[in-house]
Amino acid sequence: MRRLTASFFISLDGVVEAPQTWHFPYFNDEMGAVVGEAIAASDAFLLGRRTYEEWAAFWPTDAAAESPMAGPMNATPKYVVSTTLDKVEWQNSTLLEGDLAKAVSELKAKPGKNIGMSGSATLVRSLLELGLVDELRLLVHPLVVGSGAQLFENGTAPVSLELVDSRTFSTGVVDLTYRPVAA
Repeated sequence: MRRLTASFFISLDGVVEAPQTWHFPYFNDEMGAVVGEAIAASDAFLLGRRTYEEWAAFWPTDAAAESPMAGPMNATPKYVVSTTLDKVEWQNSTLLEGDLAKAVSELKAKPGKNIGMSGSATLVRSLLELGLVDELRLLVHPLVVGSGAQLFENGTAPVSLELVDSRTFSTGVVDLTYRPVAA
């Protein structure tokens, strides 16, 4: 069975929104290697609507073409969870319809590598509550952003996690890997 791995750039105050505005001063070869490893370990991406719309507006463009990540982002199958989209047009994208737990469980049951997630905090909260996230990877940046959407908002259902790996990069970013604890 495939593993669903959710990864986030996150600030000390839990903000995951708009990392492109605060993340890059901390990005270095160490972090690049970790991001590259996560992409290489996945052969599909699961995206919420907002993340899909942001990525679809960027990765297929000429501006993104020079990035070594553009090829994998465009070529990798993407599964989009949305209750408001009628169709998805970015290449290799499929709209998941119907019951979320059933659709994601069926996707995980297919043969293949990991299913990666980056962003899509609302979707990750729902999937954690449903017991469908196998690994949560947080790249905690040593700054307080002060405002923006947080990974876990007030009212989020409790989920017990265990720390299975950690390391600190030279920039002060801490790479934390958690797995849900079986109930």
